[in-house]
Order: sequence, then C-alpha cells, then structure tokens
Amino acid sequence: MSTPLPTDPSAAVPGGRRRRARPRRWPGTVVAVGLVVSGLALLAALVGPLFLPDATQQDVLLGVSQPSAAHPLGTDDLGRDVLQMVAVGARSSVLGALLIAAGSLLLGHLIGLPAGYRGGWVDQVAMRWTDLMFSLPALLVAIVVTGVVGGGYLLAVLTLVVLFSPGDTRVVRAAVLEQRQRPYVEAARLSNLRDRTIALRYVWPNIAPVVTGNAFLNFGFALVALSSLSFLGLGIAPGSADWGRMLADNRSLLLSNTWAVVTPGLAIILTAAAVNVVGDWLHRRLDERGLRR
Repeated sequence: MSTPLPTDPSAAVPGGRRRRARPRRWPGTVVAVGLVVSGLALLAALVGPLFLPDATQQDVLLGVSQPSAAHPLGTDDLGRDVLQMVAVGARSSVLGALLIAAGSLLLGHLIGLPAGYRGGWVDQVAMRWTDLMFSLPALLVAIVVTGVVGGGYLLAVLTLVVLFSPGDTRVVRAAVLEQRQRPYVEAARLSNLRDRTIALRYVWPNIAPVVTGNAFLNFGFALVALSSLSFLGLGIAPGSADWGRMLADNRSLLLSNTWAVVTPGLAIILTAAAVNVVGDWLHRRLDERGLRR
C-alpha cells in the first residue's frame, strides 16, 4: 500500500511550518489620501504652535497682500501670514473636535451600555433623555447657551459634548441589544460572571467597530459645529488663530486676497471628509477582523 502524498508542501520538509495565507489588504488611494490629510491636520494641531509661536503677530504696516515668496498664501488685513495662521489654527479646531467626539463617546458608553444590557427602567430613562435631547436643535441650543453665558471656547466644547452624546447613546445601546442575545453572552452568564465583566470584556469588543466608525463620523460633525460657533464669534476669542474665526474675519478680503478666505474653508472641509473616509475604512477592517475570529 503506497503512502499518500502530503497535500501541504510544508509537511514534506522536515521541521517545516504550516503557514496560513492571509491576504493583505492595503488602503486604497482615497483612504491613503485621507490618512495623509488627517495626519497633517493632527500634526499641525500638535506641533504647529510650537514651531510657529509668532503666527498671530500683527504687521499693520504690511496689511493685506497677495501670495508671495515670503508669504505663500498672502497676509490678512492685520499683516498676519495666512499659511501660519491656518497651521496654528488647527489646534483649536482639530483638538476641539477631537475632545467633543471623545467626550460624547464616553457619555454614550456610560448611558448606552447599561441601558442596552440591563434594559428595564434603566433603558426607559436613558431613552427618554435621548428623545428629549434629539427634539432640540443642537447648533441652535449651542448658540443660545454660549451667547447667554458669554461665549468661551471651553463652554462651546462642553455644550457640544452634551448635545452630541445622545447619538452615541443610541448607537451603543442598539449595538449592545444586538449582542445581548448571542450565545456567548448566555454562556458567560452561566459561568456566573458579573454583568459588568460580561459587558466590558465580552460585549464591548464586539461593538467596537460600530462605535469606532460613529466616533469618526462625530468628529466631522463636531469640527463643522465648532467652526460655526467660532464663525459667529461664540467660540474662540477674537484675534486667535482658528479656522472658523478666520472665515469670519477674512470675509472682506475675498477680492483682495482670496486665499485668506478659501484656505480655512478648505481646511475644514478636507479634514472632516478625510477623517470620515478613514473612519469608514477602519470600521470595515475591525468588522472583518471580528468576523475572522
């Protein structure tokens, strides 16, 4: 009787290791561009003010000027370099939107996770609160609150955190409800594990793809909302470097130096779009990894 040939080439080699082929999925062109734009915006937000400490320094004698070798995007009516202002303004715009997305995500977990897992009166109270918040126009409420209290960047960020959290609460709750009836949750309960342990150690990793994608989406909305408040003069202080503030201050320069108005607007649009593209790609990657398990 002949010995059957091995079907795995590594089995014919002494000490050979069996390798499991996994296709490498590199980001596409659009995702790669999104990663570059997002990385540049984050880099400018983190180190821009450190390398450009004099970006807000005024040169009234120079005034508004067209792009030149000394000022690639020209200057505004106060003689400030537009390119440097955009780079430094990324700190308040990008980091503020990041704080809003992270804060609303945290509140959404604190409310949505127990509401979806426990149900009952906890779920009822949480859902009535989200219904109340959804009935309010978020941006209008933020304008009223910051306007009545007196504005301020920190107040604008905190107000938007509260107003954005109901969306995260519903996303987290819906994802937990979908996972709560899965067999692995029942098996964990039969093992006499605590509800907190089951929710955090077993349920949360399975809702991470949805939650992550929603957090990236919230970043884009938060960036636009925070820039809108700054445009209205309710966010960042006057004279500070901020994309929304630059749009408001440079409106009169549309004909004398178009780049002073176009550049901060493009920065807002491109950053929000790039982060959403990266978030969608990351959501798919996390979801596929969970399915392979």
